[in-house]
Amino acid sequence: MSTMDARARGRGILLVVAGPSGVGKGTLISALRKRHPEIEWSISCTTRDPRPGEIDGADYHFVSKDQFRRMSREGALLEWAVVHGDDFYGTPREPVETALAEGRDIVVEIDYQGARSMRQALPEAVLVFVAPPSVKALRERLDGRNTEADDAVKRRLRSARTEFSHMGMFEYLIVNDELGPAIDALEAIYLAERQKTTRAHWTQLRADLLKDLEA
Repeated sequence: MSTMDARARGRGILLVVAGPSGVGKGTLISALRKRHPEIEWSISCTTRDPRPGEIDGADYHFVSKDQFRRMSREGALLEWAVVHGDDFYGTPREPVETALAEGRDIVVEIDYQGARSMRQALPEAVLVFVAPPSVKALRERLDGRNTEADDAVKRRLRSARTEFSHMGMFEYLIVNDELGPAIDALEAIYLAERQKTTRAHWTQLRADLLKDLEA
């Protein structure tokens, strides 16, 4: 899609996907973007160490805590939060605001704190919460990663309790029990948001239709 086509669609969609660690947010987002390559990915900043296979600048911008604090002071982050006790995560401001202004859709993966801050900064944000079918399933997924120590898994499960307590602030809920239906649900949310009259380029269509009726 060209820049001109994007602008014709009006302001872009900001899709904010949140949920506890290990619930499959990244997998759902990747699948949605394969179906809709026009959706851009907002790369977050984090102070945590990279997991095996993660690439700086592609999965996350891995920065020091001093760098992160400087970005926050300078207003370079739309939102930021402390997650799992000592890791900082944040969303760079410029890429998101530029994409939306140019009519390009963008998806952000954050926790509930970030989602709340994002809504305050950009009220148009579409908030989606991804939940596991059970705590047992979530624990199995975290254990199945084989990338973190037992104490880290326990810390993420404690954080999940807080995430669950804030589900009510989200507009949409997806239970990621089976991957296929969960992907379909996220795509349905995206397509429904695209068709809202507040986003669709409908004013010219209305004028043309009324003109045809008068002819």
